[in-house]
Amino acid sequence: MTLELTRPVSRRMLGTETLLVLGLSLGQSAVYAVVSIIAKLTAHGGLSKQTAALNTSASARPYLDLAYQLLGIVFALLPVLLAVHLLSRDPGDPARTLGLDARRPGSDLVRGAGLAALIGLPGLALFWAAAQLGINATLVPAALPDVWWAVPVLILAAAQNAVLEEVIVVGYLVTRLRQLQWRIGGVIAASALLRGSYHLYQGFGAFLGNAVMGVVFSLFYLRTRRVMPLIVAHTLLDVVAFVGYALLPKSWFDWL
Repeated sequence: MTLELTRPVSRRMLGTETLLVLGLSLGQSAVYAVVSIIAKLTAHGGLSKQTAALNTSASARPYLDLAYQLLGIVFALLPVLLAVHLLSRDPGDPARTLGLDARRPGSDLVRGAGLAALIGLPGLALFWAAAQLGINATLVPAALPDVWWAVPVLILAAAQNAVLEEVIVVGYLVTRLRQLQWRIGGVIAASALLRGSYHLYQGFGAFLGNAVMGVVFSLFYLRTRRVMPLIVAHTLLDVVAFVGYALLPKSWFDWL
């Protein structure tokens, strides 16, 4: 006698699964970002006098700091593996379903670079405007000490951010919401608002800019069904921000 090990997944189970994946990853980050923006708004001097620092040091001892940085990058990617594992219950290869493969490296690189330019240049203008209006905190994209491993770790952190955000917030979330029979507009809005929400700790300009980025990326994914160009674009944007801030004179970034 054989046992049936699988059963059809109901919409309720898919909805619960989606909430759990988000709760273990960027949905959790969004909740913390909301608390962070409330704290900044109610602090002395208001939002514009507060600082939002990324890629901060975890220890005064350099090699212990390096260990913490690498562990943080590795463990941050576990929700991605979980999402891909859960998608493996669906028909077909989950990597192909997400477009998370190396079938089209040239096309992915070109499209990713184009998306980075499309998002990056207006994004800089938006950050400048938000800083002038006082609706962003002062942003410090990289706050690691001056050590030999800082730039490689910043590049790895940029790639980790890109993989985590684009696989979870675009590939996985859009796929599951479509399976849950959400309308296209609702799917795009949910993905974009989530992306904006977990950047709220940086301020309202960051929320708006990332929400717009979320709309563009969601539309791109719905059209192409490939997440790799989004990962390329996001990695390029973060590498420029993180490594540029670490290597260039800090006076160049006073506008942030």
